[in-house]
Amino acid sequence: MGLYDRVILPRLIDLAMRQKRLLQYRSELIPQARGTILEIGVGSGRNLALYGAAAERITGIDPSLPLLAMAKRRVAATLPIALVAGRASALPFPEASVDTVVMTWTLCSIAEPLPALAEIRRVMKPGAALLFIEHGLSPDAGVARWQRRLTPLWSRLAGGCHLDRQADALLRDAGFEIPELQNFYAEGPRLFTYFTEGRAVAS
Repeated sequence: MGLYDRVILPRLIDLAMRQKRLLQYRSELIPQARGTILEIGVGSGRNLALYGAAAERITGIDPSLPLLAMAKRRVAATLPIALVAGRASALPFPEASVDTVVMTWTLCSIAEPLPALAEIRRVMKPGAALLFIEHGLSPDAGVARWQRRLTPLWSRLAGGCHLDRQADALLRDAGFEIPELQNFYAEGPRLFTYFTEGRAVAS
């Protein structure tokens, strides 16, 4: 792992994720999580302070050791939180052990999204919820064309992030139903701000 991936990229990711305009979406989504919670792509731990009283136990998983080191500094003593180094495509957790899965701007950077979503389904209890907000492919042809053009370069610079994924389509392809779904542009450049937010359940 070079200097960019080890030092610079984690700091850039943390900087991007601490934007105040994203806090509104986090603050609405994260408190819905309850019971035994698994956060996929916990990163630098920006969500950890937002979990509410319904959170009984939280496990955050991320492949980046530098980001996990940042997250450890944000763990509150009042909540039982475990941070684990690993990938979503090979979760080290028992089958049907999680009440809520949380993903915030994560699915874009998972190398193999469908195997990862299959793993997520495996660890979810019957009736468990997957709470998510993701950015992805715009429905506007001109924006989408540029997203597809830029993704190969952007992905190399941004830790594997894809501008041209459709989170809701991937979830449905992986066997999830999405009873709650919103697709919208947030504030900012349209290449990066077409958001998909909702709650998914295994069908």
